[in-house]
Amino acid sequence: MIWKRSAVLRFYSVCGLLLQGSQGQFPLTQNVTVVEGGTAILTCRVDQNDNTSLQWSNPAQQTLYFDDKKALRDNRIELVRASWHELSISVSDVSLSDEGQYTCSLFTMPVKTSKAYLTVLGVPEKPQISGFSSPVMEGDLMQLTCKTSGSKPAADIRWFKNDKEIKDVKYLKEEDANRKTFTVSSTLDFRVDRSDDGVAVICRVDHESLNATPQVAMQVLEIHYTPSVKIIPSTPFPQEGQPLILTCESKGKPLPEPVLWTKDGGELPDPDRMVVSGRELNILFLNKTDNGTYRCEATNTIGQSSAEYVLIVHDVPNTLLPTTIIPSLTTATVTTTVAITTSPTTSATTTSIRDPNALAGQTGPDHALIGGIVAVVVFVTLCSIFLLGRYLARHKGTYLTNEAKGAEDAPDADTAIINAEGSQVNSEEKKEYFI
Repeated sequence: MIWKRSAVLRFYSVCGLLLQGSQGQFPLTQNVTVVEGGTAILTCRVDQNDNTSLQWSNPAQQTLYFDDKKALRDNRIELVRASWHELSISVSDVSLSDEGQYTCSLFTMPVKTSKAYLTVLGVPEKPQISGFSSPVMEGDLMQLTCKTSGSKPAADIRWFKNDKEIKDVKYLKEEDANRKTFTVSSTLDFRVDRSDDGVAVICRVDHESLNATPQVAMQVLEIHYTPSVKIIPSTPFPQEGQPLILTCESKGKPLPEPVLWTKDGGELPDPDRMVVSGRELNILFLNKTDNGTYRCEATNTIGQSSAEYVLIVHDVPNTLLPTTIIPSLTTATVTTTVAITTSPTTSATTTSIRDPNALAGQTGPDHALIGGIVAVVVFVTLCSIFLLGRYLARHKGTYLTNEAKGAEDAPDADTAIINAEGSQVNSEEKKEYFI
């Protein structure tokens, strides 16, 4: 009895020492997240260990490694590091079925465990855009759908047009048959116009398994629309005698056919001067008959459009030079005529200068110049009449005076006549005698 009692006491003392030494021992693990197809490393550490064994087991409670000894025949599972303070293993080519809770056990009295959850991310498939049929007519309603499968957790889909995100979209999430991954789709509805032609619409899939590199799908839009037409003149102020080029700028899809030029609703009246080259109308040597409304018409398979240009040909600005009037030579009144005509000549020269404030391009008679010339002509005429009258009056007075000599003292008219005749006779005699 004494021997049995001593053996029991010795047993309990050993157990007590084991319990006291294991109180500072505890395994430490961390949760792990890995992308499907990647490699997961499970690590179990013990700060204080008195040569106690460590073990890793899977969610099915199958032992994977016991210290450095492999227990499960799975080529994907390998030993990374084994010591009294650490047991690390790796699981390569991880699949969704590997997800779950793994256990690290420290075989003390009692056994201590620590859990590590392995999360496997399902990578979304490359997205696909459906619903586009080329071409689309301007004004039609377009519906595009972007779809991706295999994501875990569910992926996020975003739409972009011209690098600008579109918010008003529909989102749908469905669970796959394996009950682990998801299929996600998003639908975009919008009405197209000509500005959407050639625009890239992008569907972008964001997911944490993609490492900040999203997957994208792109659809380039093709929109058909009627032509738009605009006429551009080569000069904003066409003048008579100058050439003019009218360019018909037309845009449309499909590309418009060769444009048609008309004038005032009919054909071009002068094909020799009005030459059509591609989309240009060349008018050589403008004149007043070219005034009118020119029309450019463009047509494609969608429709027709036109633009008009009203042509007004302006006169060429007339620049007048100073003029000089050369006085005409006279005989009897040369000195007087020259003195009188010199001053009007200066006046006429002064009035021929154009008003600098006159509008360019305006033409017509210079009324100031005409008025000055008329005034000079009238003035010269009056002076000539006045001088001629004085000359005639002077000679006529002399004749009468000579004729009346000898009749001043006559008592009556008859005697005066006789005396006058006698005086004329005597004078003639005197003249004859003088000669």
